[in-house]
Amino acid sequence: MAMRFAVDQWDPSYGVANESDTEAAESGATLDTALEVPTDSWCPIHPAPVATAPVVGFVDGVRRVDARVWIVPDGDPDGVAVPGVCASWASGAAVCGPGGAVIDPESVVVGRTLAAPVEPARSEPLVTRHATYLPVEAHGPTPQDLWWAVQQEMLDGEARVTAAVRARWPQSLLVVDGPVRGRDQLRDTVGLVKTHQVTYLSGRPLETLRSLGDGDRTPVFAIHGGFDRFSWYVRLPGGGSPLVPLAGVVRCETSIRATAAQAIELADLVSALLPRFASVPHKDRRAPQNLTPIAGLERQLRRRLGDPALLFRGLRMTASR
Repeated sequence: MAMRFAVDQWDPSYGVANESDTEAAESGATLDTALEVPTDSWCPIHPAPVATAPVVGFVDGVRRVDARVWIVPDGDPDGVAVPGVCASWASGAAVCGPGGAVIDPESVVVGRTLAAPVEPARSEPLVTRHATYLPVEAHGPTPQDLWWAVQQEMLDGEARVTAAVRARWPQSLLVVDGPVRGRDQLRDTVGLVKTHQVTYLSGRPLETLRSLGDGDRTPVFAIHGGFDRFSWYVRLPGGGSPLVPLAGVVRCETSIRATAAQAIELADLVSALLPRFASVPHKDRRAPQNLTPIAGLERQLRRRLGDPALLFRGLRMTASR
C-alpha cells in the first residue's frame, strides 16, 4: 500500500519551532580560559587594522515550512497518521573582495524536504506540480524534532556551499552563520553565533566581556563539550544602549584542529574585519550582528524558495488525488 498523506489547513507560518542553536545543549561545557592570557589577567583586546584584507566568503542558509502534513507510512496495517512538515530551504555564499560583494550563483543549493518520524524505506518523495519534497527521518513527532530534521538538511547544504567556495577561492576566509560544527575540518573557517543562549564565561572573563568597546574582542578560549573548538567574543559598532546586555556582541568560533597560536592569529584578523561588515538599525532590525553581506544573501536565498502559496496549493492538490 502506497504512502498516503493529508495537508493540515493550519497556516504553516504559525507555531514554527524557534531556530535551534547548538549552544542550548551545552550548558555543561568546560572551558580553558588561559590559552592567550592568564584568566585573572583578562582584558579587552583591540586588534590592529588589517592592511590587506583577504577575500571573505559569508555562508548562510534560510528555511521555511511550506505545509504541515499527516502521513500514513507505506505498509502500515493500522493506517495511523504521523505528523510531518514539508519545508523549503536554500544555502549560499556572499563573497566580498576588492571588487565588492557578489552572491556566488554556482554555490547556491536549494532543497525541498519532507521531515517525519518515518524510516526512509517506508516513505517516498512527495511529487507535486511545482516541487518534489525528499523524505528524511526525524527523531520524533514534536515540532522541534521536525524542524531540527529540516535544519540538518540545510546545514548539510551549507557544508557543500562552504566546500565549493573554498575550492573556487582557496585563500579565502570563510565566515559561516552559526556554529562551525560540521565544517570544522576546513581551515580559516569561522562560525558566527549571533544569539547567546548560554553564558560560557564567569568571573574576570565575564567582566571583560561586558566591558568590550566597539571593535574589541575577548582573549581566545577553548570550549570542550558537545564538540571542541576555540572561541572568542567581539563587540560590533552600533550596538545601541550600554544598558542592554551583550548589545552588539557576537561569538566567534573555529576548529580545535588549529593550534592555539593559529586561533589567536585568526581571532585578530576576523575581529579587525567584522566591524566593516556590521549592519545598521535603519536597514536591519537585527543590526549590528546580522552582517550586511549575510542580510543581502538571505534576501536572495528567500527568493529561491518560491511562492509559498503556490507550493501549498500544489501539496493540497497532490493530497486530494
